[in-house]
Amino acid sequence: MDMERIPTLVLASASPRRQELLSIFSLPFAVIPARGEERPPAGAGCADTTAALAEQKAREVFERVGPGHIVIGSDTLVELDGRKLGKPRDEDEAFAMLRALSGRGHRVYSGVSVVSGDRTLTGWEETRVFFRELSDGEIRAYIRTGEPMDKAGAYGYQGRASLFVEKIEGDFFNVMGLPLCRLGQMLREMGVELL
Repeated sequence: MDMERIPTLVLASASPRRQELLSIFSLPFAVIPARGEERPPAGAGCADTTAALAEQKAREVFERVGPGHIVIGSDTLVELDGRKLGKPRDEDEAFAMLRALSGRGHRVYSGVSVVSGDRTLTGWEETRVFFRELSDGEIRAYIRTGEPMDKAGAYGYQGRASLFVEKIEGDFFNVMGLPLCRLGQMLREMGVELL
C-alpha cells in the first residue's frame, strides 16, 4: 500500500452506508477497513461500547497508514430493553430481533472516533427509533431480501425497513451508522474545513 497516494482522510470501515454518508462532505477519502478483532469493554453499556469499538478501529487503521492521516472509525449497536442487538448471526436471529422491535421504540447508538497524530476524539450519539407493528409475513419477506443480515438490529433504515419506522428522535444519520453532526464537529476540531 503506497501511503503517499492515500488521501489525508481515511475511513476505517467497509460499510457502503458510511462511505456514502462521508462523501456528503465532498472531501477525498480512502477506505481502509479495520481488520482486528473487536474487543468490547467488559460491562460497558451500548454507548460506551460503540465509542470504544470505534476508537479501536480508528487506532488500528491509523497504525497502518501512519502520521499525516486523519482516520475515522465508527460502530453501531441497537439497544432494546437493555439488550444489545448487533448484526444477526442467521435468519432466525434476524426474525427474533425484528419481532422484538415490532410496535416498540428502541435506541440506536453509534460511536465515532477520529485519530490523527497524537490526538484522538471519541464520542457517541443516541437516536430513538419507533417501529410500527409488523406481521410475521412482513418480517419474513424483509429477511428474504437479505438486507437485514449485515446490520445492527437486523434492519437498514435507509432501505426497505424505512417502511417499518413510524418516527425517530435524534440524528437521522446516526441510525445509518455515522452521526454526521458529531463527526463534523470532530473533523473541524482536527482542522478539517467542511464548508
